[in-house]
Amino acid sequence: MTTREKLLEVIAIQTEVARLGLDLGGLMNLVVGRTLNLANADGAAVEMAEGDDMVYRAAAGMAAHSLGLRLQRGSSLSGLCVSEGRALHCDDALSDPRTDRAACAKLGLRSMIVVPLRHHGETVGVLKAMSSQVGHFNERHVALMELLSDLVGAAMYFATRYAPGDLFHKATHDGLTDLPNRSLFLDRLRSSLFQSVRDGQPLAVLMLDLNGLKPINDNHGHRAGDAVLLEFARRLRGSVRQSDTAARLGGDEFGVMLRPLAAEGGLETALTRLRQQLNGGFQFEGRSLPVAASMGVACYPEDGDDVAQLMELADQRMYHHKRALQHVAA
Repeated sequence: MTTREKLLEVIAIQTEVARLGLDLGGLMNLVVGRTLNLANADGAAVEMAEGDDMVYRAAAGMAAHSLGLRLQRGSSLSGLCVSEGRALHCDDALSDPRTDRAACAKLGLRSMIVVPLRHHGETVGVLKAMSSQVGHFNERHVALMELLSDLVGAAMYFATRYAPGDLFHKATHDGLTDLPNRSLFLDRLRSSLFQSVRDGQPLAVLMLDLNGLKPINDNHGHRAGDAVLLEFARRLRGSVRQSDTAARLGGDEFGVMLRPLAAEGGLETALTRLRQQLNGGFQFEGRSLPVAASMGVACYPEDGDDVAQLMELADQRMYHHKRALQHVAA
């Protein structure tokens, strides 16, 4: 039987979900975070069924760096959960024939629970709790996860009840700017990097940090801060090509993937265009607000062929640029 404390925890999560209203992305991130403690798990994920794949659209703990990861529905426990519409429990992922063993080994996952998430009577994804230990979960954990999955499925319904067809768009785009979110950005970056390795085409990853957002929020209020974010997103969207991806990764952090790049001067041309179009103030309710960003870039093949490595290097270079700007301003 589940303990009173755990049932109270499920109720507390329900209250938090209710406060989020129609924010599907916020809902999924809340649920994976709270699943860690609820199921005593090392990691958690919400995977959405998209075509023949299961895609990590929210992740926490040991799965936090796997946003955008794709698993084949036909050869994963998550895909089986979707097709059967019931909770599934695995004690050892590396010996269970129902699992994607290579993906489990890469994550360090040894045991897991997957429970279906239903939307309008259809199972569209799963909530997964995972552990690095063999045989970590029991039937009590499964019961708690099923309680939580019913709640999440209902919340997903209400989050999309005015536009049911927008479920995947809401799960993959930022609620304020409507740019792709971190999950979709990483999904596209992994896919493009794999293609670049195959065809030898160069690729660039840019990390951008919007300068001065906190002082704007503090001095003029969050409406002004949101206006700056929207204006920056509008400029960013208009500065990239259809083949590129511009995303809001969270808070004042944005990312851009540039592919393909021209062999000679393609990157410098793109960076010059971005600097010219992104920076410069704009008017909001009778006051001029600054819009400018610090920028860092990493490239394949010069800087490596790993998604995490490229993003980390671009992030480091972005912060170096930000510190240099602050030094000049001082």
